[in-house]
Amino acid sequence: MNILKNYYKYILKYDFVNKFNYKNINQIPEIKKIVLNFNCKNCDIKKIATAILALELITAENGIITKSRKAAINLKIRKGHPVGCKIILEKEKMDFFLFKLLNKILSELKNFKGFPTKIHYKNNFSFSLNDLINFDELNSNFYLFSTLPTLNITIVYNTKNSEELFFFLNSLKIPLI
Repeated sequence: MNILKNYYKYILKYDFVNKFNYKNINQIPEIKKIVLNFNCKNCDIKKIATAILALELITAENGIITKSRKAAINLKIRKGHPVGCKIILEKEKMDFFLFKLLNKILSELKNFKGFPTKIHYKNNFSFSLNDLINFDELNSNFYLFSTLPTLNITIVYNTKNSEELFFFLNSLKIPLI
């Protein structure tokens, strides 16, 4: 079993019950899924192909190419053309990626102090990573992945208010400033 899953099951659940006085164990918040997303502004198929390859190497899951819903003349995007790619992680793969993100990737980022605490409650926590070369899977082929766009990471959870959210993020040791 994953370290984060054990931590959630044996420690975090009891902390939530003691702090928020839940009457039912199903009220305890948990992470539902993690969405990794690359948005490519131009419709260059080479950039989208390298972005989906990078996502598949990082997560060992099959990626989904996202297509535009509407035409955007100022961005030169036609309706139905590819504009990015995404992967949705759930269960064990989500736990493994979150563990790797917290313990390896965020700790190796230069000049990273934490995420701002001015988060509006939306049932998700989103942030972006520009420096993707810290992933070991991408480091071996630096020349191929050096021009990747920004990776957007969204962690979806089921908390009911911002106090639960901040307690949840602090207990997972996600750095907040």
